[in-house]
Amino acid sequence: MPAASVYWACAANLPSKGAPCLPHSSVRSIPIAVAHAPADSAGGALSRLGQAMRRHQRVILALQWVVVVVYALLVTVPAFLPLPAQDARILDNLRLFAQFLFWGVWWPFVMLATMLLGRVWCGVFCPEGTLTELASRHGLGRAIPRWLRWRGWPFTAFVCTTVYGQLVSVYEYPQAALLVLGGSTLAAVAVGLVYGRGSRVWCRYLCPANGVFGLLAKVAPLHFAVDEARWKQHLGRAPAVNCAPLIDIAHMKSASACHACGRCSGERGAVALALRSPAKEILSTSARQVKTEEALTLLVGVMGVATAAFMWSSSKRLVAIKTALANWLIEHDYTALLQDNAPWWLLTHYPQAHDVFTWLDGLCILGFIVGGGGALGLALWLLMWLAARALGTPEVTWQRLSLGLVPMAGVGVFLGLSMLTLGHLKAEGVSLIWVPVVRAALLLLGGVFSAYLIARLCWTGRSLRTAGATLLALAPLALALGVWIRALFGA
Repeated sequence: MPAASVYWACAANLPSKGAPCLPHSSVRSIPIAVAHAPADSAGGALSRLGQAMRRHQRVILALQWVVVVVYALLVTVPAFLPLPAQDARILDNLRLFAQFLFWGVWWPFVMLATMLLGRVWCGVFCPEGTLTELASRHGLGRAIPRWLRWRGWPFTAFVCTTVYGQLVSVYEYPQAALLVLGGSTLAAVAVGLVYGRGSRVWCRYLCPANGVFGLLAKVAPLHFAVDEARWKQHLGRAPAVNCAPLIDIAHMKSASACHACGRCSGERGAVALALRSPAKEILSTSARQVKTEEALTLLVGVMGVATAAFMWSSSKRLVAIKTALANWLIEHDYTALLQDNAPWWLLTHYPQAHDVFTWLDGLCILGFIVGGGGALGLALWLLMWLAARALGTPEVTWQRLSLGLVPMAGVGVFLGLSMLTLGHLKAEGVSLIWVPVVRAALLLLGGVFSAYLIARLCWTGRSLRTAGATLLALAPLALALGVWIRALFGA
């Protein structure tokens, strides 16, 4: 079977929990110089950094446009270059260099940075966010319709983009990358031209990576903290903060939707860049604040479908199933599915690279990712649901318990995305003797952190019922760890 890699892409944003949909007329830009530092935190280095981000928005904007240019070059130029020769290297072939830089370095560490720094990628670097906000400033400025505000878009867009990216081999072929990422960017601009005014409607509601970034940001130790009491104590009228993702800043309690752009730092003396415990947000989130769509994005989308997308190309079971099906089709003279005449934008089709998918290949890959990944996600959900029922506490729902798996999901994302990185390094002759140790350490770190969160969420009192429910809630973590250990170490 032709080999193809996984797809993860698009910078994104998660809708703020419970935040109202602000009409575009209520969002106004404010001069950066009017920031007011919180009296009790202005001396801190992080607080000063947040204030500096607000004062130097022009510098951030210039940096964003540098990223836009680099992004455009990485996405477009390689698509018009010939296939690299067999002996081509990363440093002497622009196509390989762009592929390694974009997929092998850029995206894996964007995900890692989100877990450490929050959504600073979205607010400071994201090219799609920059372009959609620019389009929104000069667009029609229409109100955001109800269909666009559907909470299921992050899950739907993520799964569809992930699956489609696998079918067209977006990691290996720049033509496919230009189609997927270029199409996403054009959609972001189109949404900006129609809806909102000076905002990032695309990022908040439609971007395929929306839910992933929102989930990973929950464990980031760096965030913009809001002192709601101090905000309310502020006397006098103040201009509205131009919050691009349309967050109700006064009531912001989660880092999920915050782009960490710094525009609101020091506002009313109540907003400051600060450190927190990585466990704080998940442990303090109430059951009412966790949306079902968010939990399903984590369990079925990230830990189910995406995990299967990372692993299908190395699955011996998938090869066996496809071979058996192909033999059956040949025996019964049903050869239509064995044809390889699908266009490249529907299924991988690069004869010059000896990489062509038949219709049967496409169906098997689709079944493995959607069927296998969906089954894994549903198994995780069922175990969490049973654990919540066993606890019998209204405040500990399966949705809230699921958040305990965020660290493990983040580690899985990074490990999966780094597979291409390691493939490039291996082709360059770089020694990878250190890889198993690093992978084991990351799995241990993610597993221990998730186990801690789940235990804290479950432990509502000393009883056999609580202990049993806690063990049941740890079963999804054990299942996820087992899947990754088997895939990475063959155990």
